[in-house]
Amino acid sequence: MAKEKEQKKAGNGHHYDASDISVLEGLDPVRRRPGMYIGTTGPEGLHHLIWEIFDNSRDEAMGGFCDDIEVVLLPENKIRVADNGRGIPIDIHKKTKVSALETVMTTLHAGGKFGGENSGYKVSGGLHGVGASVVNALSIYCKAEVHKDGGKYFQEYSQGKKKAAVKKFGSSKLNGTIITFQPDEEIFKDIKFDLNTVISHIRQQAYLVKGLRILIIDAREYTGKIDDSDVFYFRELGLELPSNSFYFEGGLTSLIKYYNKFQKPVHSSIFYVDKELDNVNVEVALQYVDDIVDRIIPFANNIYTGEGGTHVTGFKTSLTRTLNTYCKKNEMMKESEGGFTGDDVLEGLTCVISVKLREIQFEGQTKAKLGSMEAQGAVATVFGEAFAAFLEENPDEAKAIISKSILALKARKAAKAAKDSVLRKGALEGMTLPGKLADCQSKSAEESELFLVEGDSAGGSAKQGRDRRTQAILPLKGKILNVERARIDKMLASKEIRSLVIALGTSIGDTFDIEKMRYHKIIIATDADVDGAHIRTLLLTLFYRYFRQIIEAGYIYIAQPPLYKIKKGKEVNYAYSDEEKVKLIGKSNDVSEIQEVVEGEEEAEETEEDTKKKANKIHIQRYKGLGEMNPEELWETTMDPANRIIKKVDIEDAEEANKVFDILMGSEVPPRKSFIQSNAKLADIDI
Repeated sequence: MAKEKEQKKAGNGHHYDASDISVLEGLDPVRRRPGMYIGTTGPEGLHHLIWEIFDNSRDEAMGGFCDDIEVVLLPENKIRVADNGRGIPIDIHKKTKVSALETVMTTLHAGGKFGGENSGYKVSGGLHGVGASVVNALSIYCKAEVHKDGGKYFQEYSQGKKKAAVKKFGSSKLNGTIITFQPDEEIFKDIKFDLNTVISHIRQQAYLVKGLRILIIDAREYTGKIDDSDVFYFRELGLELPSNSFYFEGGLTSLIKYYNKFQKPVHSSIFYVDKELDNVNVEVALQYVDDIVDRIIPFANNIYTGEGGTHVTGFKTSLTRTLNTYCKKNEMMKESEGGFTGDDVLEGLTCVISVKLREIQFEGQTKAKLGSMEAQGAVATVFGEAFAAFLEENPDEAKAIISKSILALKARKAAKAAKDSVLRKGALEGMTLPGKLADCQSKSAEESELFLVEGDSAGGSAKQGRDRRTQAILPLKGKILNVERARIDKMLASKEIRSLVIALGTSIGDTFDIEKMRYHKIIIATDADVDGAHIRTLLLTLFYRYFRQIIEAGYIYIAQPPLYKIKKGKEVNYAYSDEEKVKLIGKSNDVSEIQEVVEGEEEAEETEEDTKKKANKIHIQRYKGLGEMNPEELWETTMDPANRIIKKVDIEDAEEANKVFDILMGSEVPPRKSFIQSNAKLADIDI
């Protein structure tokens, strides 16, 4: 009896001993838990494979050993990265007893970036020594080719395991490394590399490493074979393929000019400092523009740290302190105005921060946030001293910057007063919800949905057709204010926006709290015409600028109502595109049997003969607006969770999204005109 109790205590009768402990060897941990190494197995993680291999070549350039890198997108989802660096060592490693190349490609935490002052790299983006081996582990095919010391060597792998030992296959006068890999479909379900994503990421690197030439080639349509006899660089094949070349001597100042290309500068000179302090190299460039948002682009050892970190903290603290000190010293602000906050001095700022450290600490393998504490003090000191000198030496520039920040301070106070008067405590708690809101019965945000519909007509149909328990309806009258250049006080003067903010329940600005979100699905349902698209764009601008956390949480959706109702006899189908309409009608139908009308148009009076033929006719109804659907049709096609199609809105590239919103929704006309002319051929125009 005692023995039985002991077994139950150990795990419901299951014997638990050393045989139950799994030991993952080699690169098996990477394949078992890829998210730990690349963040996700979605598009972001897929592209992260390129960054890992590219970063190794880029580190060679940072060390002064390489000045030419080529990235090629090949057929069959293959990627090829070649550099003219020193080449991965191919001699036998003392500890592993195999080639150093094999060690680097098949062993976690193996690389030339651990030895501090005596390592192969003084400064590098590599931290854990897992880059090449992780890419290898997550690839169905991978090949490393090394040109070194007069010879050519290669080794092939599949899912992280070598196919054979490192082999020499000829002589070479070059030095460098070529890595070719093909992501594994077992890991990545949707393998589709986006050229614009690759260009955007690598363009940044070209700005950050002066004198480095980078060429990106899209050879996915190339039908030739790439084998061991091919030339070192793919471009030497002399093929006419889409390519992008980057080479910048201006460094960060060139990058600032690029980001501000469509902006109006507040001051002409770009501030720039490049100095080393306590073994931390600090490089900062900035310029203020006529805008109400800030753009801080931080890097650590040339790795883009999208989540910021200690270097950004040091910069922000120093910026606020320096401008407050200058303003007080020169008596440029009234005592009653207090002083600048961090938000005041950031408004309209475009800044690039780049730090380089010998021993670097990131928070996580994906390196999105810098954790090295020494960077904070170094950035604060180097930037603070240089920026204070810049203000003293350039009084006109200083005056423009201070004036911009004072304007932001006054606007902040006005916005707070406006917000406090509108978003009273009662309203936020749902006691004073907008009268036009038809709220749902459920108090659970997880199951509640808010439909933002265009106009009272669509609002009426939606209110009648909805599931009252979980679906709320908020009709919006006309086109809401374009908030791209509007501050909160002006924005909240808009009745439609005010109603939406109160309905969300999150408040706005510095009191925004996503935990108070009243609905976990915000569904934008506008008409399938130009005006509907415009209203949808204005709403997305509002959410991106003032409720970006809601987008990042995955709460914003766009409804996809059908374009056509197709009826033959008693059979009814809905088509969501012209292609679906053609498929439903069928190619064999006689044109005379098809009757097509636009919703709202009057049909011709039927004759007796028409009535007899009606059963064989195909009746196509073209929807132009949600308000022209009856409640049953709207529920069946657009609101019923079992049948509807809705698209989730996400932010794949925040910087690119920021630029597009600036161009399309900003006040400058020439950039918008140029964008439209360049992309007009991509538009799907419904005439």
